[in-house]
Amino acid sequence: MQIMRRIKAVFSALFAYKNLIVGRIYIHQLKEWLNFKWNNKLISQLLIEVRHNQERLLSHMEGLSHHLQEEASLQTLTMDVLKSSEIEGEILNPDQVRSSIARRLGMDIAGLIPADRNVEGVVEMMLDATQRYTTPLTAERLYGWHASLFPTGYSSIYKIIVGKWRNNSIDYPMQVVSGAMGRKKIHFQAPDSDRLDIEMNRFLDWFNSEEKADPVIKAAITHLWFVTIHPFDDGNGRIARAITDMQLARADKSQQRFYSMSAQIRIERNNYYDILEKTQKGTLDITSWLQWFLSCLDRAIGATDTTLATVMRKARFWENPTSQTVNDRQKLMLNKLLDGFHGKLTSSKWATIAKTSQDTAIRDIQDLIERGLLVKELAGGRSTSYILKEE
Repeated sequence: MQIMRRIKAVFSALFAYKNLIVGRIYIHQLKEWLNFKWNNKLISQLLIEVRHNQERLLSHMEGLSHHLQEEASLQTLTMDVLKSSEIEGEILNPDQVRSSIARRLGMDIAGLIPADRNVEGVVEMMLDATQRYTTPLTAERLYGWHASLFPTGYSSIYKIIVGKWRNNSIDYPMQVVSGAMGRKKIHFQAPDSDRLDIEMNRFLDWFNSEEKADPVIKAAITHLWFVTIHPFDDGNGRIARAITDMQLARADKSQQRFYSMSAQIRIERNNYYDILEKTQKGTLDITSWLQWFLSCLDRAIGATDTTLATVMRKARFWENPTSQTVNDRQKLMLNKLLDGFHGKLTSSKWATIAKTSQDTAIRDIQDLIERGLLVKELAGGRSTSYILKEE
C-alpha cells in the first residue's frame, strides 16, 4: 500500500511539474474565478426547450395515480443510485438498492431484501438530497453524506479522511481522473487543500441563496463548481450528482424523481469527461458546459418514456384479474420479471430467490403457465427457462 502511494505521488508531482512548464492554468486559478459568464442568446433557447419538456413530463405524471407516481419515482431513484455508482466503477446490487429505497420511503412492495452498508450509504445520501431538497446544504450535511459513502473509512485499498475536507499536500495534488487502473486519464487538477474552507464557504453560501438565474442553470453551475473544488479525498463525483439532483428537485418543486441525470451521464460518460476537461482548461465563459448539461438533461427527460412504459406495463399486468390471485412467491418472481430479470429464469433460480423447494418452484411456475402469465422460452439449452407471456 505504501509503495502504491509513493508511485502515485511521483506521477502526481510529474503531472504538476509538466503543468508548470507548459504554463497550464485551470479556471479555479484565474483571477476572476467564479465570475462565470455565458452566451445568453444561445443558452436561453435551449433552456426554454428543456423547461418545456420538464414541465410536460411533470404534468403527465400528475395525471397518473399516486401508486403509479410512486412506482415511477422508485424506478428512477433506483436507476439514479445504480448509475451514479457505476460511473465510478462500482456495481451495486439492483434488488438491494430498490429494497433500501422502498423501505426508507415506506413503500409496500414485495420481495424486500436486506442491503449491505455500502448500498445503504449511497441510498441514504441520495434520499437526503432529494427528499429534503428545501433544507439548506451545510458542510456538516456534506460530511454526513461522505461518511455514508465510506462507512469503513477506506476507498478501494486507501484509507481516507472521512467526513472532512481533504488535507493533501501540494506535492500530492488532487487530480480528477477517469478510466480503469493502468489506463487512467488525468482531466484536471483541483485547488490545493489550503483553499478548501474558503472555497466551500463561498459555494455553500451561493447554493443556499436566492439565485436570479433559472434553477436548472443553477443546477448546471452547481455541478461544475463542486466538481472543480473536489473537496473530499474520494466520492466527489457521486456527491456532485446528489447535489445536482437536489437542485433539480428544487427546480421541479417535487420530492419525486421521474428522470435520472446520472443514468444519462453514464451513457454519455466519455463526452462528460471531455467537456469537463475542456471547461477546466478554458476561460470562465461556460457556454459550452451549459449547452452540454442542458442537452444531456433534455435527453434524460426524454429517456423517461422507457421508465414510464415499464411502470404502465406493470400496472396493466396487475390489473388483470388472473394475476390478482397469485401467491406471495409468484408475486415476488413476477415483479422481478416485470422489472427486468437479469439472465435466464429457471426453476432452480426461482427456488433460490423465493426461498422454497425445487418441487414447489415447479408447481408455482406450472400454475402461472396455466393462467397464461408465463411461457417457456423458445431458445433451447440445458435448463428450461421462462419469460412473461407477451401482451
